[in-house]
Amino acid sequence: MFKVYDLFCGAGGFSRGFVEEGFKIIGAIDNFPPVAETYRYNFPDVTLVAEDIKEVHPLVFLEIVGEEPDVIIGSPPCEPFTAANIKRLENPLDRLYKDPIGRLTLTFIRFVGDLQPKVFIMENVPQITEGLLKDAIRKEFERVGYSKIYFNLLRAERYGNPSRRSRMFISNIKLSPRPVKKKVTVIEAIGDLPSPEEIHDIPNHEWHPIPKRKRRKIVSLGWGESLVFYRGSKGKVYTNWTRLHPYRVAPTVLGNSRFIHPFEDRFLTVREHARLMSFPDNHIFFGGRSVQYEEVGEAVPVVLARVIAQEVKKFLVEN
Repeated sequence: MFKVYDLFCGAGGFSRGFVEEGFKIIGAIDNFPPVAETYRYNFPDVTLVAEDIKEVHPLVFLEIVGEEPDVIIGSPPCEPFTAANIKRLENPLDRLYKDPIGRLTLTFIRFVGDLQPKVFIMENVPQITEGLLKDAIRKEFERVGYSKIYFNLLRAERYGNPSRRSRMFISNIKLSPRPVKKKVTVIEAIGDLPSPEEIHDIPNHEWHPIPKRKRRKIVSLGWGESLVFYRGSKGKVYTNWTRLHPYRVAPTVLGNSRFIHPFEDRFLTVREHARLMSFPDNHIFFGGRSVQYEEVGEAVPVVLARVIAQEVKKFLVEN
């Protein structure tokens, strides 16, 4: 059984996909208490270090876990790189080398360099390759011993995820999973769930009230129409409070996303958001409601993590 470390593990979407493909997660790091609680509950056998990763030396972490990894996966924060962040630094290289959060990407590379796994995969937004960033990241990995670096742009909806999500997976192996033929729609993902107002035992499926004044505006929204608009970097307009089209793939699930149900004048629950990210219903989220939405929106979709795990398994078995 191949062993995995998950850095910046979050709520565990990346880990979940690898576990479902037969990998053993042996170590994880995340310092946000509600996220750590969520991860511990869902992966009780994993050694989780709930500390600032900048303060954790890779070799000390190895000593704590007690086993070397075959694979290191992880998702350093994307805020310094994403175009949705209106405050991101203008110079792409500054996002990596000067932004203190962006520098966490270098911390991931430091772990990879010190631990020398057979495979590493670092997930982030596609904008992490803007300008000279792609060359800089390639050189940083080369500096710690990996001469072949691949930038794999994968779209989650092509692999059966009910919501759109384009992400860059930077790795030392090529990732070319075969897309599925049929896309999964919103209603196929959430249609069997009862109304949150009904009696049920489904976790994270609680009613989320909307103020009466805003509810009156929501009533008039058609499928695909949004109530909230905001600008990101370079003036691009983003939407929120969008009524989902039941027979299409949902828009990208973000930490601040609040989707409106296709047929009911209410927000989707955390569980419905989790379904749109292909989490199983037995994956439980902790923290306040807003934190739970963020845990879901910041995760790697489970079905996408699974097809990546399949590619990694194929490589490890063949080599």
